[in-house]
Amino acid sequence: MEINLIRKNDKFNFEAENAMGQTVELDAKPEIGGTGKGFRPMEMLLVGLGGCSGIDMVNVLTKQKEPLDDIRISIRASRKDEEMPPIFDVINIHFILSGALNPQKVERALALTFDKYCSVSNILGRSAEIKFSYEISAS
Repeated sequence: MEINLIRKNDKFNFEAENAMGQTVELDAKPEIGGTGKGFRPMEMLLVGLGGCSGIDMVNVLTKQKEPLDDIRISIRASRKDEEMPPIFDVINIHFILSGALNPQKVERALALTFDKYCSVSNILGRSAEIKFSYEISAS
């Protein structure tokens, strides 16, 4: 795995590129001179958590032959602002699932995702409390 970053302006705006040529922009918060041209690095960690857990949820539910029609993920996090560096202390991740899903299978998929499969969750969970919840809506 390789990521390369190039600076896009004379401030804090960077473009990150992966080995396949896909890009994402990063920037600092405006309070220190960021220009709002990209995700902040801590936001990217939450994007990684959402993507990792979302992929794992879809994978597990598919293997369980559950009729998942759609999945949306909402993440809210707080940081230990009084510490340096101000790392996450609590991360709440909420899954909104659509389909005629069995709640027990959804709960099993969540347990497998967060206890076994999601690497990002495993890393972030070493310093922050990760809480997950879900709701099932009819398609």
